[in-house]
Amino acid sequence: MPAPPEDEAARGSGLSVPELKPAAAGSPRNTVIVVVPILLVLITFLFWYQTWFGRGLSDQEMAKDLTDTSVPHKTQHALAQLSDRIARGDASARRWYPQLLALAQNKESQLRLEAAWAMGQDNRVEEFHQALRSLLEDSVPMVRWNAALGLARFGDGAGEPQLRSMLQPFTLEAPAAGTIEFRMKENDDVRNGSIIARIRQGESSPKRDVFSPLGGTIARRLVNDGAAVEAGKAVAVINPDEGQLVEALRALYLVGQPEDLEEVERVGRQSPPESERVRQQADATARAIRERAAKGKT
Repeated sequence: MPAPPEDEAARGSGLSVPELKPAAAGSPRNTVIVVVPILLVLITFLFWYQTWFGRGLSDQEMAKDLTDTSVPHKTQHALAQLSDRIARGDASARRWYPQLLALAQNKESQLRLEAAWAMGQDNRVEEFHQALRSLLEDSVPMVRWNAALGLARFGDGAGEPQLRSMLQPFTLEAPAAGTIEFRMKENDDVRNGSIIARIRQGESSPKRDVFSPLGGTIARRLVNDGAAVEAGKAVAVINPDEGQLVEALRALYLVGQPEDLEEVERVGRQSPPESERVRQQADATARAIRERAAKGKT
């Protein structure tokens, strides 16, 4: 059989053509093949572990991250851990209450949101009560909602209108003017922070992300893909997820008023078949509201 052309060229030039053989077990090439996937898995795990809010923090880490907000994600992690400690009745958590009150006024909305949830875990602190009342005026709906949930634990119904709004579909608005490009379609499930769409403001301008501030399902898109939108324009409607509905219903169980009954019962009727938890809580909340109203008339 004649040699392949490349072999002939090599022979004519006086070069030897090495014979290719499979790498032996334990050779450097095999080591790389084994080690690289392991390193990728390890790096992925370490990144997940470092960003997982369930990872416990030492007291030193808590003190630092609740005071130094230069890395907001670390402060969020510390707030989540503080909330868990308060909920467990850990008396040592009180040492960080001053930092918690300060974070309730932070410019970062995500920190105010987490702080509101943490303050709601201890309904014996009057400073928390007053701070939560102030957060009912926050510009961000999710912050107002967490403040209303916290106030319900104080037996304070000042946030009752916010709790009712938590049961309703949420209208998502465009954060800037431009051409909208949807990344999700109707009936898609979304999480808090999911990118629903991007807005292109110009050929040379970066695109602006349109985030969902809550978990749930896209009920409908209100503008066509590729349409020009103005800042503040309603672009989509999101139905809240089961977790939000249950939390709002539990709070209304404590502070709900007769004017909430229509919305509470609608949620109970319209919840999907798999949401038995929502239906049961809606029924219990409706009964509690009626009983409270009846007592108020006697």
